Amino acid sequence: MNLTISGHHLEVTPAIREYVQNKLERITRHFDHVIDSHVFLAIDNLTEKEKRQKAEINLQVSGKTLHVASAAQDLYAAIDMLMDRLDRQVLKHKSMLQNHNHVAHKRLPDIGEAAAA
Repeated sequence: MNLTISGHHLEVTPAIREYVQNKLERITRHFDHVIDSHVFLAIDNLTEKEKRQKAEINLQVSGKTLHVASAAQDLYAAIDMLMDRLDRQVLKHKSMLQNHNHVAHKRLPDIGEAAAA
């Protein structure tokens, strides 16, 4: 999996990079067919008292790109919310991939034949 972490109005420190990598291990534990991931961290200076930390991720899996965004007062809290949302989306995507074990309509017994027997 290729991982890219970039920051806007923020220097990506090794501690932040390691924190994001540790959180992404949970995602790859559930679903290991991840091709590429791009994490975007930003700080929006709205006013002096209210600073909003944002985290976004684009996770490219085979045939689909999952996009999740979150915002919080603390960057680590934003990353935690981001990974929780991403985990739910990955599990949903994985269940959709595995949910192809339905019986074809051709193979079902005809109701008229079952009543006649």
